[in-house]
Amino acid sequence: MAQQSILGRITQLARANINALIDSAEDPEKMLDQMIRDYTGSISEAEDAVAQSIGNLRMMEADQKEAEEAAGDWGTKAAAASAKADVLRAAGSTAEADRFENLTRVALKRQIDFEGQARDLGASIEQQAAVVDKLKTGLNAMTGKLEELKTKRDELVARAKMADAQTKVHDALKGIDINDPTSEIGRFEDKIRREEAKVAGQAELDASSLDAQFESLDDVAEDAEVEARLAALKKPGGSA
Repeated sequence: MAQQSILGRITQLARANINALIDSAEDPEKMLDQMIRDYTGSISEAEDAVAQSIGNLRMMEADQKEAEEAAGDWGTKAAAASAKADVLRAAGSTAEADRFENLTRVALKRQIDFEGQARDLGASIEQQAAVVDKLKTGLNAMTGKLEELKTKRDELVARAKMADAQTKVHDALKGIDINDPTSEIGRFEDKIRREEAKVAGQAELDASSLDAQFESLDDVAEDAEVEARLAALKKPGGSA
């Protein structure tokens, strides 16, 4: 019964439609991780079941061989006892001949019993061998399914990472002016040009102020010359 139960679980797991399970799962990656753990545990149980089944099969095969050998031995003994009975009967030893005939009957009965055991074991061995084959086939199918699960899990993880990266890029692009991607640079350039113009204006203003100062010095010099000549005219005998 335990073997049939394990075999049923193996068959059910091996037939699982992974894609359908993924489609119906809220969190496919988490579901696959759990399935991988379940499959790994089930495979371990299946391996134990297969090993036990093979052990039982080999034990039954050994018992059958022993029963066949015992049947052969009792057949040999029966033949020897029957031959001895014939010799004794021919020699006139009727009582001894009857005793060996009885021994022959006992040996033949034992032979028949062991032959029956061998036949019964043969039927059990056939059934057990079929179970072992099914368990081995199921185990191989589960191992293949486990590899499929791992591949699907790795594929989903890679796709999830790619989708996350694409989402981040998309979110970053949303912050850029799609119509004029250089608008921020243009505004920064305008700001720099205004600063440059301001500096140029300030320099021009400073230059103008300096020229005015020098012009004012020229006026002072000219006034001084006028005053000097005026003073000269006022002196007796002076001339301009």
